[in-house]
Amino acid sequence: MPAQTTSLPTAAAPEAGPAPRTIRNFIGGAPVDGVAAFDKFDPVDGSRIAVVHEAGAEQVDRAVAAARAALDGPWGRMSVAERARILRRVADVIDHRAEELIAAEVGDTGKPEALARELDVARAAANFRSFADTVSAAGLDSYLTELPDGRSALNYAVRKPLGVVAVIVPWNLPLLLLTWKLAPALATGNTVVVKPSEETPSSATLLAEILVEAGVPVGVVNVVHGFGAGSAGEALTRHPGIDGVTFTGESSTGSAIMRAVAPRVRPVSFELGGKNAAVVFADADLDHAIAGLARSTYLNTGQVCLCTERIYVERSVFDDVAAGLAEQSRRLRLGRPEDPATTTGPLISQGHREKVRSYFELALEEGATLLAGGGIPTLGGELDGGAWIEPTLWTGLDNSHRTVREEIFGPAAALIPFDTEEEAIALANDTDYGLAAVTWTSDLARGHRVAQRMRVGMSWVNTWYLRDLRSPFGGVGLSGIGREGGHHSLEFYTEPTNVCVQL
Repeated sequence: MPAQTTSLPTAAAPEAGPAPRTIRNFIGGAPVDGVAAFDKFDPVDGSRIAVVHEAGAEQVDRAVAAARAALDGPWGRMSVAERARILRRVADVIDHRAEELIAAEVGDTGKPEALARELDVARAAANFRSFADTVSAAGLDSYLTELPDGRSALNYAVRKPLGVVAVIVPWNLPLLLLTWKLAPALATGNTVVVKPSEETPSSATLLAEILVEAGVPVGVVNVVHGFGAGSAGEALTRHPGIDGVTFTGESSTGSAIMRAVAPRVRPVSFELGGKNAAVVFADADLDHAIAGLARSTYLNTGQVCLCTERIYVERSVFDDVAAGLAEQSRRLRLGRPEDPATTTGPLISQGHREKVRSYFELALEEGATLLAGGGIPTLGGELDGGAWIEPTLWTGLDNSHRTVREEIFGPAAALIPFDTEEEAIALANDTDYGLAAVTWTSDLARGHRVAQRMRVGMSWVNTWYLRDLRSPFGGVGLSGIGREGGHHSLEFYTEPTNVCVQL
């Protein structure tokens, strides 16, 4: 949580640099003040960059009412073809306003500009185009039923929107993950109330404006800012006017949302935490595997739900992989997001850095040997006020240690040796999570065999973070409920009605 929450109006204290921006809630197509305000700090240098209006129960009520009115209006009855056309226009406007969205993402997260451009904003546009195509081609069951007495009937199903959907997204990939939920929700005729993370309010607010510009009717998408318990998040998930909740974030928050919606038996779609494993066999192309491990461990400073935190390496090549990955981690360049040489940004906040650093300390207490990183870097000047941390790598741990069992969500991984294929599979599956896994091998049969035995929702072989947007995305265990992607998303965002006509 940001360090300061104040009653409105907020009086900004004099400080060097540009005045902080004001970010308001977006309800019914217009900016709306909140009941209080909180500060948003730049993770790069710690400066205050925005004052964000926190929504209270009244603003959440207004947002849900605006969404309900839009659902009961023309949006809910609009043809699939017309909604798909609007979604494609949204993608075009995202492309046109890409630099604004990049600035919003970089300002909130501190990630390198190149990463925001190539991943976050590019995928945002792709998500709208992909789901416009998916909904345009989607069909449902139809059966000709023939009865013993000679009668016959036609049974066919039609999709209806789920209704008003609460969309709650995290801070690590705020624009990408928001559009991953918004695109299918809108494609199927739903209206939404979005609660972005308090750490990343900017891109959600800007996207809401872009949607209106692209022709999405006012009230279809509303944005309320705030926190979880006792704030906008709790008010939204407990609101009787919400027909379903889709959430990406921590497993503990997912549990809290389930408790909130249980009395009204609302459907949920959760993509939660992960403690993802990679398995490296001795027959793998080690250069390719090491480069892939560096990417899967350190992309976005390790703040991706799919990142690798456990690396199991066949004993005969363990030292080679450990030395190679340690060297890769030392080559990463921390710096300002606009610098083309920067590969790695800060963590999202000082608070999150304290969490990650606590695991760095725990690893050493549990007997880890440090191969790389393990501390807080000194970058000099204003950057030392940011939430920086070193890319880190350990050996000397095993599956009994908390460092190997609990999600860190930072740029760190433990390397652990194994001797047999069965042992590797057992080690990788020894977790309460089940989001993703990677297998590195040159044996095609082994690659298929091991990948299929991983107890995860997504299992890669000789690659990572490569996925067809139509394929199922999600996890098992503490990693979530349900699947997103292609027609799998349509299953959550719609209610099928069967129509039976006797012929």
